[in-house]
Amino acid sequence: YPPQAKNNGIQGRIFINFIVEPDGIVSDVKILKGIGGGCDKEALRVVKNMPRWEPGVQKGKPVRVSYNLPIKFTLKGK
Repeated sequence: YPPQAKNNGIQGRIFINFIVEPDGIVSDVKILKGIGGGCDKEALRVVKNMPRWEPGVQKGKPVRVSYNLPIKFTLKGK
């Protein structure tokens, strides 16, 4: 949990958009809705460092696919 967010009691849901390329690599990662406090930056870091995904398939061939991913930040005991 980002220290700034923890110290300020920031929690909530971030929405991230990214592309899974035909080779499974995650690209074009961006925040659609953030909450600040370092949470947005941490969510971007985590998604950018994900292992390869299974790509989308259309007519038997791998294709680029856009995903929207919610990431929830919740402080313990809140």
